[in-house]
Amino acid sequence: MFSENSALLLILAVTVFSLIGLHTIFAIYNDRVVTARAPLRDLDELVAQIQNKRTEILDIDNELAKRREAIAHIADIQADCDATIRQLHELKAELNQMDERRAEVRAVRDEMEKTLAEKFGLDAELATARADLDAVQDRLIAAERLFAQIEVMQKEKEELEAKLKDLRDSVRSLEEAEARISDLGRQAEAKERELRQMEADAERIRQQLDGMREQLAAERAASAAVSAEFAQAAARVAASEETIRGLHQDISRLEDRRAALQAQLAQMGEQVGENEYATPESIEEKLKELKVRPPVLQQMAQWKERAGENEAEALKHVMERLRQSGLEYHPRVVKAFHTAMKVNETAQMAVLAGISGTGKSQLPRQYAAGMGIGFLQVPVQPRWDSPQDLMGFYNYIEKRFRPTDLARALYQLDLQNNPDSTFKDRMMMILLDEMNLARVEYYFSDFLSRLESRPPAARVGDKTLRKDAEIELEIPMPKGADAPRIFPGYNLLFAGTMNEDESTQSLSDKVVDRANVLRFAAPRTIHTGTAQGKASEPEALSARRWREWVKTTGDVEKMPLVRENTERMASLMTEFKRPFGHRLGRAILSYVANYPVGDRGAEVHVALADQVEMRLLPKLRGLEVSNCEGAFSALKDFVSRDLQDNVLAEAIQESVQTAEQGSGQFVWNGVTR
Repeated sequence: MFSENSALLLILAVTVFSLIGLHTIFAIYNDRVVTARAPLRDLDELVAQIQNKRTEILDIDNELAKRREAIAHIADIQADCDATIRQLHELKAELNQMDERRAEVRAVRDEMEKTLAEKFGLDAELATARADLDAVQDRLIAAERLFAQIEVMQKEKEELEAKLKDLRDSVRSLEEAEARISDLGRQAEAKERELRQMEADAERIRQQLDGMREQLAAERAASAAVSAEFAQAAARVAASEETIRGLHQDISRLEDRRAALQAQLAQMGEQVGENEYATPESIEEKLKELKVRPPVLQQMAQWKERAGENEAEALKHVMERLRQSGLEYHPRVVKAFHTAMKVNETAQMAVLAGISGTGKSQLPRQYAAGMGIGFLQVPVQPRWDSPQDLMGFYNYIEKRFRPTDLARALYQLDLQNNPDSTFKDRMMMILLDEMNLARVEYYFSDFLSRLESRPPAARVGDKTLRKDAEIELEIPMPKGADAPRIFPGYNLLFAGTMNEDESTQSLSDKVVDRANVLRFAAPRTIHTGTAQGKASEPEALSARRWREWVKTTGDVEKMPLVRENTERMASLMTEFKRPFGHRLGRAILSYVANYPVGDRGAEVHVALADQVEMRLLPKLRGLEVSNCEGAFSALKDFVSRDLQDNVLAEAIQESVQTAEQGSGQFVWNGVTR
């Protein structure tokens, strides 16, 4: 660009100077010609010519001035061109610098993207590591308990061996007594009248001794078998940690068997005049282990008091806790579980059912942490068959009650029978994990009846009213002394999970009739949630504030919408030949009254639809779909038209179709929201 402008300027300047030179040459030439012809012209012509020449000279001068201005303008243009060229060079230099910066930015962006990818990977690994850590901690706690039980069993074995040694001494004493009886029989030969009596007495004593010998022989065999099984169990524990769970079951069976043996030994001791209960023992000593805080309460005692908040704010804390844990639940599911916990006066527990891996155990755990409620998980074992598996048993060797963590927690939160409790304003949730691994009616039926027998919350202070609801610990007491009792109050919330596979038992009608059953359907899409931030430390929720959230049924009973729909639900269940009574009706009304109020006010339709899902549909299990087509159609129309829940209506239709394509019996498969 610089060379082209310079060439143009140079050509223009040469042209101007060439024109000026030609004009000057022509003027000189013309002057010479005119001068040569001067004699031939007259004076006027010369004057005219001179005038013309002057005019031409003026024109030339004007043209020259214009050319000079043009030349000056060309110089300015040249200066502008030079400035432009300098700016061009500067821009090129800046462009080069910008290219370098662009490369740096691109490198930084690549590094940032790589760092973010690494961060996401580390977050996922951290979530997995936390889950693994929780599992390892649970296994570690179980292993520690197992080792503690093994040590206790070793002590019990030594004490049992000592007891057997004492029994052998007793046998020798009995044999000496038999010898003395023989001597008395020989002496009685002298007296005929005394002979018959002594022979009769001797025969009776011989029978008793024979029975005792048989019992002692059986006890020796049983003790030898117990010792052999215990030695094998100890060897398996020392050989491999992978068999801990199996050993735990073996040792538990041994504990049950040893407890039976101890009871028999106690009876034998009474028969030989060694009644161990003749002297009253210290109740404090028997209940020493019951008063030890379980680990969950030791952590709960360190929680800070939560500042005052309303129910909606508390639910926001729960949703935030779920997000921080990388869990995703529909808000309606969280509200349904929350309401099921609030109505524990009319519905004794909430059951979360479904296939494995749908988040049934995590929802209660994270709900409790977000709400500020203590959480105790009780893993149900397949061998459970009595209430002792829940609460514990009395050890006749140690003369102590051996409680479970559940029994310890119930005692610590029993404000009626334990006035020294330091948890007077606290709440706790008990989760029976995989509760249908064993027959629920065997180990939990009595406990559930106690919960149902509780007096209203305002009258729990009446000892007479709460007597039927209290759990009496199976502890032998001196004559005239009552066994310790525990009252499961309304500061305790009960939930349970159940997997549905070939290794589990179905829930009995008694449990279904007294529980809100939330069924987790198989997910349509797989969510890989990522923890969002670090979960905050739990803050204790006041039990007094919780009770303020619990509402009575007085308000909803007067609502025509609630009354009409409840009656319609009862009519539909009658059509299915599965009618329900006043207890379930009160439970439905209590659920509607306690459902959280949303932005649109009382969500009556949602609460009633939840009760259809949680209370009615589980009771229809096993019905022949072909015999109830009209009733199922009416139920679906009621849910869709009156309760305005099309999603639930479609789920009912899908369960009906699945039954028609399969066994023909209805099974509620749940709803995915």
